[in-house]
Amino acid sequence: MLRRLHGGERRVAMRASFLGCPIDVLTMADTVELARTAMHSQQRLQHVALNVAKLVSMRFDPVLAADVASSDVISIDGMGIVWGARAIGLPVQSRVTGIDLLNEILALCERDGFKPYLLGATPGVLQQAARRVLDKHPSIAFAGLRDGYFTREQEAQVVREIRSSRADCLFIGMPSPRKERFLASYRDTLGIPFIMGVGGSFDILAGAVRRAPVRMQHLGLEWLYRVYQEPGRMWWRYAKTNTLFAGILAQAIVRQRLGIAPRENIGLPPRADVGHSVQGVHQAPLTYSPSRERHTAMP
Repeated sequence: MLRRLHGGERRVAMRASFLGCPIDVLTMADTVELARTAMHSQQRLQHVALNVAKLVSMRFDPVLAADVASSDVISIDGMGIVWGARAIGLPVQSRVTGIDLLNEILALCERDGFKPYLLGATPGVLQQAARRVLDKHPSIAFAGLRDGYFTREQEAQVVREIRSSRADCLFIGMPSPRKERFLASYRDTLGIPFIMGVGGSFDILAGAVRRAPVRMQHLGLEWLYRVYQEPGRMWWRYAKTNTLFAGILAQAIVRQRLGIAPRENIGLPPRADVGHSVQGVHQAPLTYSPSRERHTAMP
């Protein structure tokens, strides 16, 4: 099901439901403009990037599912999501990858004077990532840097440090579901206009991990390149999630062909439809909304 998002004269995007998860059919330019508007207006906008692994995990983790679904913008990160969405008739033209969006917004920060805060990764990787960002964007002014190795008892202090930094945007380089649960607990107290989880992107910025060649990216084979780089850690993860995703998608296609109504949620309790707006961008109500229950525990 598609729902239209109205964002002024220059931007019309669509919110859709894909295999029970809401997604925003946006271009890179649309997404960067939403981030820019949020930072200029100082109105909070939380972004999440959806790939196959995360979508599959959501089916077994209702807390993760609720946290993702409650984000303001849910971009399509993985080519598997692009192909799957097209297979069921959604008008997805391209994806908005987390690392590319991060680079675009860092460039925006230098142009417009916004101050980013980087949270996550090891201390060494974080410092190297920041140095390489400054090499590329020498005028950028970081609001702060904090590695991701802190305990649950230290969370309140980390949140205070971020809030007092008066950052315009926060990039969280922590794995799922840790970053989603951290944001679910603290996003309303962080005081940051634009918030984005970037997973392992700091490793790429630092040069510790290489991206797949562009041709492999276009063919949707980045996962295979990751397996090549880290076979001991990655092969089973991708074998499992890719197989499960293929089965879920095949079932959805069969249901569609047979005229059977799609399953509209991933184990989320139904609730009254609620719309929300982001500085002139109205998001029409979704077919479901997540539970407001939140957990502060971080694995």
